[in-house]
Amino acid sequence: MRIAICDDEEIYRIELKTILDKMLANADYDIDTFADGKHLIEEFSACPYDLVFLDIEMPAVDGITLAKMIRLKSENVFIVFLTSHIEYALEGYEVNALRYLTKPVDTGKLKEVIKYVQDKQTGSHQIIIKEDGEDILIDINDVIYMESMNQNVRIVTSKGEHIIRYNIGDFEEELRNDGFFRIHRGYLISLSKVKKLARNDVVMDGDVILPVSRNNAKPLKDAFYSFVEGTAF
Repeated sequence: MRIAICDDEEIYRIELKTILDKMLANADYDIDTFADGKHLIEEFSACPYDLVFLDIEMPAVDGITLAKMIRLKSENVFIVFLTSHIEYALEGYEVNALRYLTKPVDTGKLKEVIKYVQDKQTGSHQIIIKEDGEDILIDINDVIYMESMNQNVRIVTSKGEHIIRYNIGDFEEELRNDGFFRIHRGYLISLSKVKKLARNDVVMDGDVILPVSRNNAKPLKDAFYSFVEGTAF
Protein backbone atom coordinates (compact mmCIF):
# COMPACT_ATOMS: atom_id res chain seq x y z
CA MET A 1 0.00 0.00 0.00
CA ARG A 2 1.32 3.45 -0.92
CA ILE A 3 0.38 6.14 1.56
CA ALA A 4 0.89 9.91 1.42
CA ILE A 5 0.59 12.39 4.26
CA CYS A 6 0.31 16.06 3.35
CA ASP A 7 0.31 18.55 6.22
CA ASP A 8 2.19 21.83 6.51
CA GLU A 9 2.73 21.23 10.24
CA GLU A 10 5.70 18.93 10.74
CA ILE A 11 4.59 17.76 14.20
CA TYR A 12 1.41 16.24 12.76
CA ARG A 13 3.21 14.65 9.80
CA ILE A 14 5.66 12.95 12.13
CA GLU A 15 2.98 11.91 14.61
CA LEU A 16 0.76 10.29 11.98
CA LYS A 17 3.65 8.53 10.24
CA THR A 18 4.90 7.13 13.56
CA ILE A 19 1.48 5.72 14.41
CA LEU A 20 1.08 4.19 10.93
CA ASP A 21 4.57 2.64 11.02
CA LYS A 22 3.65 0.78 14.22
CA MET A 23 0.19 -0.16 13.01
CA LEU A 24 1.43 -1.53 9.67
CA ALA A 25 4.53 -3.31 11.00
CA ASN A 26 3.38 -6.63 9.49
CA ALA A 27 2.18 -5.19 6.19
CA ASP A 28 3.77 -4.25 2.87
CA TYR A 29 3.59 -0.46 2.67
CA ASP A 30 5.39 2.80 1.86
CA ILE A 31 4.70 6.18 3.43
CA ASP A 32 5.75 9.52 1.96
CA THR A 33 5.22 12.83 3.74
CA PHE A 34 4.75 16.25 2.16
CA ALA A 35 4.69 19.77 3.57
CA ASP A 36 2.78 21.16 0.58
CA GLY A 37 0.42 20.03 -2.15
CA LYS A 38 2.69 20.88 -5.08
CA HIS A 39 5.19 18.15 -4.32
CA LEU A 40 2.42 15.68 -3.51
CA ILE A 41 0.78 16.23 -6.91
CA GLU A 42 4.12 15.81 -8.67
CA GLU A 43 4.77 12.50 -6.91
CA PHE A 44 1.18 11.34 -7.35
CA SER A 45 1.39 11.99 -11.10
CA ALA A 46 4.52 9.85 -11.32
CA CYS A 47 3.13 7.01 -9.20
CA PRO A 48 -0.38 7.19 -7.67
CA TYR A 49 -0.98 6.55 -3.98
CA ASP A 50 -3.59 4.18 -2.57
CA LEU A 51 -4.39 6.32 0.46
CA VAL A 52 -3.83 10.05 0.99
CA PHE A 53 -4.15 11.97 4.24
CA LEU A 54 -4.71 15.69 3.57
CA ASP A 55 -4.72 18.56 6.01
CA ILE A 56 -7.62 20.82 5.05
CA GLU A 57 -6.13 24.07 6.37
CA MET A 58 -2.90 24.55 4.42
CA PRO A 59 -1.80 28.06 3.39
CA ALA A 60 -0.76 27.61 -0.25
CA VAL A 61 -3.26 25.05 -1.53
CA ASP A 62 -5.96 23.94 0.90
CA GLY A 63 -6.86 20.28 1.29
CA ILE A 64 -10.22 20.48 -0.49
CA THR A 65 -8.65 22.05 -3.60
CA LEU A 66 -5.83 19.55 -3.49
CA ALA A 67 -8.31 16.67 -3.21
CA LYS A 68 -10.11 17.91 -6.35
CA MET A 69 -6.79 17.92 -8.22
CA ILE A 70 -6.06 14.38 -7.02
CA ARG A 71 -9.53 13.18 -8.03
CA LEU A 72 -8.85 14.34 -11.60
CA LYS A 73 -5.93 11.93 -11.64
CA SER A 74 -7.57 8.99 -9.84
CA GLU A 75 -11.06 7.92 -8.86
CA ASN A 76 -9.71 4.99 -6.87
CA VAL A 77 -7.49 6.70 -4.31
CA PHE A 78 -8.87 6.85 -0.77
CA ILE A 79 -8.81 10.40 0.61
CA VAL A 80 -8.88 11.13 4.34
CA PHE A 81 -9.00 14.70 5.58
CA LEU A 82 -7.18 15.90 8.67
CA THR A 83 -8.68 18.92 10.38
CA SER A 84 -8.92 20.80 13.64
CA HIS A 85 -12.34 22.13 12.69
CA ILE A 86 -15.00 19.55 11.88
CA GLU A 87 -17.24 22.22 10.27
CA TYR A 88 -15.10 21.86 7.15
CA ALA A 89 -16.35 18.30 6.73
CA LEU A 90 -19.33 19.07 4.49
CA GLU A 91 -17.04 20.43 1.79
CA GLY A 92 -15.45 17.04 1.34
CA TYR A 93 -18.48 15.21 0.00
CA GLU A 94 -17.89 16.56 -3.50
CA VAL A 95 -14.51 14.81 -3.65
CA ASN A 96 -15.84 11.57 -2.18
CA ALA A 97 -13.71 11.68 0.95
CA LEU A 98 -13.50 8.43 2.86
CA ARG A 99 -13.34 10.02 6.29
CA TYR A 100 -12.45 13.00 8.44
CA LEU A 101 -10.03 12.67 11.31
CA THR A 102 -9.69 15.48 13.82
CA LYS A 103 -6.29 16.45 15.17
CA PRO A 104 -4.69 14.98 17.13
CA VAL A 105 -5.63 11.77 15.33
CA ASP A 106 -7.53 9.16 17.32
CA THR A 107 -5.72 5.82 16.97
CA GLY A 108 -8.94 3.80 17.06
CA LYS A 109 -10.47 5.74 14.19
CA LEU A 110 -7.22 5.53 12.22
CA LYS A 111 -7.28 1.75 12.65
CA GLU A 112 -10.75 1.66 11.14
CA VAL A 113 -9.54 3.61 8.11
CA ILE A 114 -6.54 1.35 7.50
CA LYS A 115 -8.58 -1.81 7.98
CA TYR A 116 -11.25 -0.58 5.55
CA VAL A 117 -8.69 0.26 2.86
CA GLN A 118 -6.83 -3.03 3.28
CA ASP A 119 -10.06 -5.02 3.09
CA LYS A 120 -11.05 -3.19 -0.08
CA GLN A 121 -7.65 -3.76 -1.66
CA THR A 122 -7.22 -7.41 -0.86
CA GLY A 123 -10.77 -8.61 -0.59
CA SER A 124 -9.59 -10.30 2.59
CA HIS A 125 -10.21 -9.74 6.25
CA GLN A 126 -7.90 -8.40 8.91
CA ILE A 127 -8.17 -8.75 12.64
CA ILE A 128 -6.96 -6.09 15.04
CA ILE A 129 -5.09 -7.17 18.14
CA LYS A 130 -3.43 -5.28 20.96
CA GLU A 131 0.02 -6.57 21.86
CA ASP A 132 2.36 -4.86 24.31
CA GLY A 133 0.16 -1.80 24.22
CA GLU A 134 0.26 -1.48 20.43
CA ASP A 135 -2.50 -2.08 17.89
CA ILE A 136 -1.49 -4.56 15.18
CA LEU A 137 -3.35 -5.62 12.04
CA ILE A 138 -3.08 -9.29 11.05
CA ASP A 139 -4.28 -10.64 7.72
CA ILE A 140 -6.32 -13.76 8.42
CA ASN A 141 -4.79 -15.34 5.30
CA ASP A 142 -1.54 -15.53 7.28
CA VAL A 143 -3.08 -17.24 10.34
CA ILE A 144 -2.39 -20.98 10.66
CA TYR A 145 -4.09 -21.63 13.99
CA MET A 146 -4.97 -20.15 17.36
CA GLU A 147 -4.39 -21.79 20.71
CA SER A 148 -6.20 -21.03 23.96
CA MET A 149 -3.79 -20.51 26.85
CA ASN A 150 -5.82 -19.83 30.01
CA GLN A 151 -6.83 -16.16 29.67
CA ASN A 152 -4.65 -15.68 26.59
CA VAL A 153 -4.72 -16.72 22.94
CA ARG A 154 -1.62 -17.65 20.98
CA ILE A 155 -1.97 -16.70 17.31
CA VAL A 156 0.41 -18.62 15.06
CA THR A 157 0.90 -17.11 11.60
CA SER A 158 3.18 -17.73 8.66
CA LYS A 159 5.10 -14.61 9.71
CA GLY A 160 5.44 -15.28 13.42
CA GLU A 161 3.26 -15.54 16.48
CA HIS A 162 1.47 -13.30 18.95
CA ILE A 163 0.18 -13.92 22.46
CA ILE A 164 -2.66 -11.67 23.54
CA ARG A 165 -5.26 -11.53 26.28
CA TYR A 166 -8.44 -12.65 24.55
CA ASN A 167 -11.12 -15.33 24.40
CA ILE A 168 -10.70 -17.91 21.63
CA GLY A 169 -14.48 -18.28 21.48
CA ASP A 170 -14.78 -14.68 20.32
CA PHE A 171 -12.33 -15.36 17.50
CA GLU A 172 -14.33 -18.44 16.56
CA GLU A 173 -17.44 -16.31 16.17
CA GLU A 174 -15.64 -13.51 14.33
CA LEU A 175 -13.96 -15.84 11.83
CA ARG A 176 -16.81 -18.31 11.37
CA ASN A 177 -17.36 -17.27 7.75
CA ASP A 178 -13.68 -16.98 6.88
CA GLY A 179 -12.71 -20.65 6.75
CA PHE A 180 -11.87 -21.28 10.41
CA PHE A 181 -12.95 -24.30 12.44
CA ARG A 182 -12.82 -25.11 16.17
CA ILE A 183 -11.24 -28.58 16.26
CA HIS A 184 -10.87 -28.71 20.03
CA ARG A 185 -11.76 -26.52 22.98
CA GLY A 186 -8.18 -25.26 22.86
CA TYR A 187 -7.63 -24.84 19.10
CA LEU A 188 -9.12 -22.86 16.23
CA ILE A 189 -7.58 -23.62 12.83
CA SER A 190 -7.59 -22.16 9.34
CA LEU A 191 -8.92 -24.79 6.95
CA SER A 192 -6.79 -23.27 4.19
CA LYS A 193 -3.66 -24.25 6.15
CA VAL A 194 -4.57 -27.94 6.66
CA LYS A 195 -2.08 -30.37 5.11
CA LYS A 196 -3.56 -33.66 6.30
CA LEU A 197 -6.50 -34.99 8.26
CA ALA A 198 -5.83 -37.97 10.52
CA ARG A 199 -8.08 -39.94 12.84
CA ASN A 200 -7.50 -37.96 16.00
CA ASP A 201 -5.45 -35.04 14.83
CA VAL A 202 -4.73 -32.67 11.96
CA VAL A 203 -1.44 -31.67 10.35
CA MET A 204 -1.11 -27.96 9.65
CA ASP A 205 1.35 -25.88 7.63
CA GLY A 206 4.75 -26.12 9.27
CA ASP A 207 4.01 -29.78 10.04
CA VAL A 208 2.38 -28.84 13.33
CA ILE A 209 0.13 -31.64 14.64
CA LEU A 210 -2.93 -30.55 16.60
CA PRO A 211 -5.46 -32.72 18.44
CA VAL A 212 -9.04 -33.05 17.21
CA SER A 213 -11.72 -33.83 19.77
CA ARG A 214 -13.84 -36.94 19.15
CA ASN A 215 -17.01 -34.92 18.67
CA ASN A 216 -15.38 -32.63 16.12
CA ALA A 217 -13.72 -35.29 13.94
CA LYS A 218 -16.59 -35.78 11.49
CA PRO A 219 -17.71 -32.11 11.45
CA LEU A 220 -14.10 -31.14 10.70
CA LYS A 221 -13.91 -33.58 7.80
CA ASP A 222 -17.19 -32.28 6.39
CA ALA A 223 -16.16 -28.64 6.83
CA PHE A 224 -12.76 -29.25 5.26
CA TYR A 225 -14.09 -30.93 2.13
CA SER A 226 -16.81 -28.32 1.77
CA PHE A 227 -14.16 -25.63 2.09
CA VAL A 228 -11.99 -27.27 -0.57
CA GLU A 229 -14.94 -27.55 -2.91
CA GLY A 230 -15.69 -23.89 -2.32
CA THR A 231 -19.27 -24.40 -1.17
CA ALA A 232 -19.04 -23.63 2.52
CA PHE A 233 -17.69 -20.10 2.56
